[in-house]
Amino acid sequence: QVQLVESGGGLVQAGGSLRLSCAASGRTFSMYAMGWFRQAPGKEREFVAAISSSGTTTTYANSVKGRGSISRDNAENTMYLQMNNLKPEDTAMYYCAARYMVSTTTLWVEDYRYSYWGQGTQVTVSS
Repeated sequence: QVQLVESGGGLVQAGGSLRLSCAASGRTFSMYAMGWFRQAPGKEREFVAAISSSGTTTTYANSVKGRGSISRDNAENTMYLQMNNLKPEDTAMYYCAARYMVSTTTLWVEDYRYSYWGQGTQVTVSS
């Protein structure tokens, strides 16, 4: 059981950067695999990045490879998504998600595999 709260979104010009944060409640954050997803109006929710519970395994959607960097600080119960060189196509509501994991290296890219979701933080990139 974990509660998630995203922050760090906002309005940014194309080419700019943002760091999104996902703060988790509780003391078992290190036992959850985490992911970032985004959803633009009229579109399906899509995978952005994922990180294993240990933080040693990560994966990214092709659309953000080289521009996005997912990380976590288990001591602070926080996950981050650093987004650089933002593009208008990155405009979306960004959600963090969590699922309890036994393996410290397992991660998922499918949204249906995650059990807990935050309410999202809006990222808007102007042209």
